[in-house]
Amino acid sequence: MNVVSPPAALRGITEEEWQVRCDLAALYRLVAHFRMTDFIYTHISARLPGPEHHFLINKYGVLFHEMRASDLVKIDLDGNVVEEGAESKPVNAAGFTIHSAIHMAREDAAVVIHTHTEAGIAVSAQRQGLLPISQHALKFYGHLAYHDYEGIALDLDERDRLVKDLGTHNAMILRNHGLLVCGQHVAEAFLNIYYLERACQAQISAMSGGAELVLPPESVRQHTAGQFNRPNRGQDGFAMAWTAALRLIEDGKPDYRS
Repeated sequence: MNVVSPPAALRGITEEEWQVRCDLAALYRLVAHFRMTDFIYTHISARLPGPEHHFLINKYGVLFHEMRASDLVKIDLDGNVVEEGAESKPVNAAGFTIHSAIHMAREDAAVVIHTHTEAGIAVSAQRQGLLPISQHALKFYGHLAYHDYEGIALDLDERDRLVKDLGTHNAMILRNHGLLVCGQHVAEAFLNIYYLERACQAQISAMSGGAELVLPPESVRQHTAGQFNRPNRGQDGFAMAWTAALRLIEDGKPDYRS
């Protein structure tokens, strides 16, 4: 992906940070493209390089499909805005609570996505959670966490429980709330939310038909999950999928890289 020069208002930002901003803005637009948004609510965050443990999150009130690199806000782990001239960029407190918890605890979780989709909320309200009834769902078999609903995520003491429930997994269903995934980079996080959302959509559709569901045997579930989650799997595939996904939003106006 090409790194473009930051606009005048953002002079002084390193090229490395600007690239993270462009990647994150693209991720917001892709989540919108696949209709995984909830108006101005929910969030995607990305950790910035460096020892400061700063990360980027959306300016509250900007719709995902119009997100630009310059709309993203740099904050610290206490929720303080740390970029000069960003006093007019509000940040949603609930988004900070959930995302900061994971960024604080998981050094490998460079990107965190949280959604409130119809299918995701529906599965989060079903006692059995995500069923192993599709190839998409089997990606997460044995690799999916659950966190019970505690109300709107404003209480900082919920962070410890959320992190404990997530453990080492990269995907979690927030009961009665929605979906959450993380990844080492934007491509991995994007594919995780894409697969998890599609798995939830398939489950709701299959259950709505009223017919008896077919579940693969345990050996097949374990085998498929292992195929998806084998070490070093899919790094080239991540890059290929991300490059292809970017073509879906390249004609957006204004450019997400502005």
